[in-house]
Amino acid sequence: METKTKLLIAVGAAFNANCQPCLRNIIKKALDGGANKKEIAEAIGVSKLVRKTAMTQIDRFASGIAEIEVEEGSSNSCGCSHQRQEKVSNGGEKNEC
Repeated sequence: METKTKLLIAVGAAFNANCQPCLRNIIKKALDGGANKKEIAEAIGVSKLVRKTAMTQIDRFASGIAEIEVEEGSSNSCGCSHQRQEKVSNGGEKNEC
């Protein structure tokens, strides 16, 4: 994959991450890497479509849930696969998304 293409993908990722300093930085790198303003605007436009579709899908999913089953012992986590365990000061563990 060409460097310019990677930078344009990074522009979209920074936009969806809602990170203004990241977006500012990666846009500068993309311009320096040969991308033009039209290509950057297009990358942001694609990113907006991805975000809109994802938001629509999660809204539909959440609206359709009638009952949520919670496994015993999972009250300290969101239940996603992004959990990580941290040691806490009292010697126990904390689960986080």
